[in-house]
Amino acid sequence: MSEVVLLDGSVGQELVKRAGKKPTPLWSTTVVMEHPEMAREVHGAYFRAGATIASTNTYTMLRDRLAREGLQEQLPALWAQAVKAARDARQENGGGRVAGVLGPLMASYRPDICPPPEEAEVLYGDIVAALSPNVDLLLIETMSSVAQAEGALRAAKKPGVPVWLAATVDDFDGGKLRSGENLADLAPTLHQYNADAVLINCSRPEAVTTAVGIIAEFGLPFGGYANGFERITEGFLEDAPTVAALRERNDLTPPVYADFAMDWVNKGATIIGGCCEIGTEHIAELASRIAAAGFRMV
Repeated sequence: MSEVVLLDGSVGQELVKRAGKKPTPLWSTTVVMEHPEMAREVHGAYFRAGATIASTNTYTMLRDRLAREGLQEQLPALWAQAVKAARDARQENGGGRVAGVLGPLMASYRPDICPPPEEAEVLYGDIVAALSPNVDLLLIETMSSVAQAEGALRAAKKPGVPVWLAATVDDFDGGKLRSGENLADLAPTLHQYNADAVLINCSRPEAVTTAVGIIAEFGLPFGGYANGFERITEGFLEDAPTVAALRERNDLTPPVYADFAMDWVNKGATIIGGCCEIGTEHIAELASRIAAAGFRMV
């Protein structure tokens, strides 16, 4: 029987929604500082829906982002809290894995302001050191350029835990990274730093479909997890944006999203899930479809 890894859906965005407060540039970090129990509840909901991996709520817990608010000294406690929330939810679920998430430095979708790889490697060092002993794998998310991916991989591969890298592509051209580079140009860097899997995330599902066909040729386990936004707007590319600059699609019902994701599986993908605006109902539908298609979820 073939196996499929079912990631969770949106964690940060789900936390923002559950908090019911005005979004901030710190995204879900603000939420868990005020409601520390909420991350465990979200992870638990995804496990109950059928997810086999909990992604830690550490996407925005980076020194450069919290330093803007004078909160960088709270990072060690926040990292520990995020890992504990995922591990506690796993224990309550009776199984599963925990992925330690590394988001992009400076801002999402802005490779033009990301530090060069040798600097990024140093900047990621503290979060990698904090997460890697306590997780089953490191998940690098939303890499928008080859250089941005290299910087994160250089840091993440040092501890020796498995590393999965997720790239984000142009919303209307899945063959291009958001930097404008060809997605295919990412392959040599993935092999140079011995990435264990390659994914496409935080892009429209239509673009993910195109991109999955390309990364299928990289010779690595692959997959995808799309977002539910209409597109990444110019307003979201400004300094310190919030999710208020983005608009959720109203057509990505759980069955519609599952149609996209199962197409990726049919193309050979073995790791699927959801990103921003993809919630527990979507993951439950995916779990049902995966089982019905005769795959075993691992």
